Amino acid sequence: MFVRSTVAALGLTLLAVAVARGEGTVWAGVYTEAQASRGEATYRETCASCHGDTLAGGEMAPALAGTTFQENWTGQTLRGVFARVRTMPPSDPGSLPRDKAADVLAYVLKENGFPAGATELTSSNSDLEVIAIAPKSN
Repeated sequence: MFVRSTVAALGLTLLAVAVARGEGTVWAGVYTEAQASRGEATYRETCASCHGDTLAGGEMAPALAGTTFQENWTGQTLRGVFARVRTMPPSDPGSLPRDKAADVLAYVLKENGFPAGATELTSSNSDLEVIAIAPKSN
C-alpha cells in the first residue's frame, strides 16, 4: 500500500511539474490533423445526433466544445475524457473501438482550439493519464 501511494504521489508531482512548464498538456500538440479528421467522421456518424453538429450539446447531452467543455474538464487528464467517450453511445456503451474513441477525442480537442502536433493521440490509459487539460498559459 505504501509503495502504491508513493508511486501515485510521484506521478501527480511529475504531472504538476510538466503542466507548470507547459509540457504534458493539451497545448503540446497531442494529436494530428489527420487523426482529428478521422475523428470528425466518426463523430458525425456516432455522436452528432446527441451532441449536435457543432459539439454544442443537445437536450440530453452536454456540449463538447467551448466554455462547458473547459469548465467540466480543466484540471483533469485526457484519460478521464477518454473513459467518458468510451461509455458512449448510451444505447451501446463501449461499442466504439479504442482507436476510434481516440480519433473522436482528437476532433474534440481540435474543436476546442488545442493545437495539432506531429504524433497521434494514443488510446493507452498510461499515456492519456499524463496529458492534462489546462488553460492556455501566457
